[in-house]
Amino acid sequence: MKKIKKAIVAVAGSGTRLLPATKAMPKEMLPIVDKPIIQLLVEELVEAGIEDIILVTKWDKKPLEDHFDHNWALAEDLKKSGKVKLWKEIKKISEMANFIYIRQKGPYGNGTPILSAANLVKDEPFVFAFGDDLVKSKISFTKQMINEYEKKLCPIIGVQEVLNEDLHKYGIVKLKKSTMQITDIIEKPSMDTAPSNLAEFGRMILNQKIIDILKNTALGKDNELWIVDAIKTYVKRGNKIIAKKVENGEWLTTGDPFNYLKTSLKYAFDRKDIGNDLKNFLKNK
Repeated sequence: MKKIKKAIVAVAGSGTRLLPATKAMPKEMLPIVDKPIIQLLVEELVEAGIEDIILVTKWDKKPLEDHFDHNWALAEDLKKSGKVKLWKEIKKISEMANFIYIRQKGPYGNGTPILSAANLVKDEPFVFAFGDDLVKSKISFTKQMINEYEKKLCPIIGVQEVLNEDLHKYGIVKLKKSTMQITDIIEKPSMDTAPSNLAEFGRMILNQKIIDILKNTALGKDNELWIVDAIKTYVKRGNKIIAKKVENGEWLTTGDPFNYLKTSLKYAFDRKDIGNDLKNFLKNK
């Protein structure tokens, strides 16, 4: 069994729902209290043992690349001013993993980042993550997925229960009776037609077979290349994929103003230095 040591992270989106904040700043660099979204995601991957993080970017993502680079001038200033804790924290960012940057090429869609980085994960299982999806959990959700993969030796898709009134917003998984094996994924079903209340989201463990299918997958809805379309073909061909629910945590998206603020608050509430003060502040408003 090949160990999972690589992750492809899709960070080529424009963040139009968060304009004008994302006009000159990648959405993945927006702060969750005092850490950018992408750093929280990278920390989750590193905690799971991922060593090579392949960020699939585009022309305006330079601030993201700079964040994971060494900043010698800042480091020296922090050391000289005696801010040793901050210096160590800043230094650690660039040393967490091997960072590889690839420009996205091909049609628009969430399957394109995988094809852009396919040569770097050839014939080995890998993690695929959306750069604006966070999972706040006691144990890294990527670690939870890798543990599941090592038991089942098949692709894994992260899922979370959603409210009935929200089923129409997501891809909802259909499962084999009494198991977590996926038999289909229904895009944005109505409450009456949804096969479950488990929505798939931007954490997956995929393999070379799915890449090969994706290479021959036609453009789908809105003329985009969808990873879900390749996954559905993979399942129809008799291959096994398992859904993995988040344990002791929750999936949090940051792609729109409301969910971005909600995610920021959830992380802030858990901070020992500001959590209680923030709760008291909001309680008294």
